Amino acid sequence: MSITPKNGNYHSHLDHSTDPEDAMEKIKTAQSISISPELFEKLYLSPPNKVKGDLRRTFGNPTPIALVGFLIALTPLSCDLMGWRGASGNGAAAIGAYFFFGGGLQLITGVLEWILGNTFPSVVFSTFGAFFLTFGATLSPDYYAYASYAPAGEDATAGLATQGFNASFGFFTLWMGVLCLIFLVCSVRTNVCFFIIFLTLVIAFALLTGAYFLLAEDYTGNAALAGKLIVGAGASTLVTCAMGWWILAAILLASLDFPFSLPVGDLSSVVKGASDKEKV
Repeated sequence: MSITPKNGNYHSHLDHSTDPEDAMEKIKTAQSISISPELFEKLYLSPPNKVKGDLRRTFGNPTPIALVGFLIALTPLSCDLMGWRGASGNGAAAIGAYFFFGGGLQLITGVLEWILGNTFPSVVFSTFGAFFLTFGATLSPDYYAYASYAPAGEDATAGLATQGFNASFGFFTLWMGVLCLIFLVCSVRTNVCFFIIFLTLVIAFALLTGAYFLLAEDYTGNAALAGKLIVGAGASTLVTCAMGWWILAAILLASLDFPFSLPVGDLSSVVKGASDKEKV
């Protein structure tokens, strides 16, 4: 921690070396406070950015909430896609988790991140909140997504085997993959864990798209190959989840001022931003 006069005011800088009691005292007395780029990036999954007001000092960090929602929705789904312990049905048993954990928690956090001025996490969490709500709705019979493709007189589940449904849903996963590719490029300014998360998501959505397009061409004949692609997608998202659990643990440990920390591979200082170059 360092204390320096700044325009006649006292400015405190907090980092991992700061004693908790000293930090609280300085928070109460200092007129402005900053934290190290490494600590900021770990807590908010975003390079430091200037925002007006003291919202980050007033409210708690919402990022772990979104991570919990993301992980409790995606980790079981990853296991389902790989068919562990006889799991099947593309994760339909966890529809509730997609709505309340994956959708609810992430959408709420997306709004909170936006309020705090953290644009990138806000977009990411809002996107995946909407994704899980969409995925849950597609699997839910009440939304009539696959039932509308079922041949007349047949059970609603027959729609899952039709060309129309699989080709249509394949386009959804395709463009989710494109969006994750954009996130992947942006994550080069965050940390290694976040980069791996989006890299594996791009791979997973590519495999899922291939699987759905194969099923659209020939549901019975391509079922075996499509099944392998789906298993591969599950394995890829399991790596995604492993990185997510690591980041969640790192943020919670940092928020409670543990005497040790988990590295996330800060990239915000490695890849210089445009504003940093202008200062040189």
